[in-house]
Amino acid sequence: MTDTRFSALNLPPAQLDNLDQLGYQAMTPIQQQSLPLVLEGKDIIAQAKTGSGKTAAFAIAMLTKINPRDFGAQSLVLCPTRELSTQVATEIRRLARYRQNIKVVVLCGGQSIGPQIGSLEHGAHIIVGTPGRIKDHLRKKTLNLSRVNTLVLDEADRMLDMGFYEDMETIIKETPSQRQTLLFSATYPKEIKKLSASFQQNPIEITVESIHSSNHIQQRLFITSKSNKLEGLLVLLGNYSVGSAVIFCNTIKVVKDVCEYLREQGLSAKALHGDLEQRDRDQVLVQFSHRSCSLLIATDVAARGLDIDNLEAVINFDLPRDPEIYIHRIGRTGRAGKEGLAFSLFSDAEKYKVEAIAEYQNLPLDFDAIDTLDPHKDAVAEPPMVSLCIGGGRKEKVRPGDILGALTGDAGIEGKTVGKITVLDHVAYVAIDRAVAGQALKRLEKGKIKGRKFKVRQLR
Repeated sequence: MTDTRFSALNLPPAQLDNLDQLGYQAMTPIQQQSLPLVLEGKDIIAQAKTGSGKTAAFAIAMLTKINPRDFGAQSLVLCPTRELSTQVATEIRRLARYRQNIKVVVLCGGQSIGPQIGSLEHGAHIIVGTPGRIKDHLRKKTLNLSRVNTLVLDEADRMLDMGFYEDMETIIKETPSQRQTLLFSATYPKEIKKLSASFQQNPIEITVESIHSSNHIQQRLFITSKSNKLEGLLVLLGNYSVGSAVIFCNTIKVVKDVCEYLREQGLSAKALHGDLEQRDRDQVLVQFSHRSCSLLIATDVAARGLDIDNLEAVINFDLPRDPEIYIHRIGRTGRAGKEGLAFSLFSDAEKYKVEAIAEYQNLPLDFDAIDTLDPHKDAVAEPPMVSLCIGGGRKEKVRPGDILGALTGDAGIEGKTVGKITVLDHVAYVAIDRAVAGQALKRLEKGKIKGRKFKVRQLR
């Protein structure tokens, strides 16, 4: 199929109008290759990088099969993390606007199961969630999957990495054998083929080029001694004046060590790893996406599903063993034709990793000694924004417009100083220009949002 217009697909006019309103102008390569097959009811196994548009690649077709009058679960999307589940559900809701009363429920761990049971009692057409929590609901008999006609395994490789194979097996056995199964994976280890062979029927394989254009991502590598790595990272940050970066480490211990070191140097840094409570994870992600935190230090598993607009740079404090993981990491910057920076630190003992990455990319990788950079330049200290936390969210009927109105109306804050607004179930976050953050906090503490008083505090 060479026509990239969504109108080339056999979709209802109302759905095409909604896609147009959402800014879906042309199909991405993964959408172009998979949507016609998914609309035909075929099983697919698709390899695609983060940011390729894979959610729409399955959701657009999935929505055409939903019967809004049947409130049983008709579609199930399994994701490795709560963050990815929330992103996927949000996008499905946007894509479903052309149809009335399509209910999407997110079922993830890290939050109370009671409200989830309540939501399921009212019925749900589409379930999005993590394997552990879906399995919990099946055990409690609060979820019935006997009417599922579409099953999606999103980022299946990461679910396997996290040890979810048996949970997925248990869940899939609860769905009808006559169903469509769509498997998406950023990498393609042999375990994925085993998964596909067990649960899919004659799947069609789709691969979208996962090598990122070197025109958009400048890759710079620096060799340093293992003992000088932390100081090397600081020098790197200073020389390139990086204002926003994800720093990847291979283990939780290294994430914690790097974060602690950078904070001791006066930098705005937050850690993202599997040991965090869900509330803390949410706050870290919000602060980074709000640009009220400059540096996010993360493991690969914790950062899966992380989607930050206009990410300035990716830094590999540790090089991964797998070249595909390296490609996946650096692909978070330089998106949508924008320029991106990808830095890597490595020791002499890790040269074999550099060689493997170069071979995988079919692109020579030069490197410099970290000593060639100026050691006296200071790294960027303060992020431009501050995040305020408001003690009310979607369940309290708080909307982004209500928060913006409270700030620019009674509080007298200029609209241009208000940044991203994130509203979750029982809490909301708003980014404010650092210069007026104190004023905004005082005004919100004294004032009201939507005629009600809410607790407000600044995130540190």
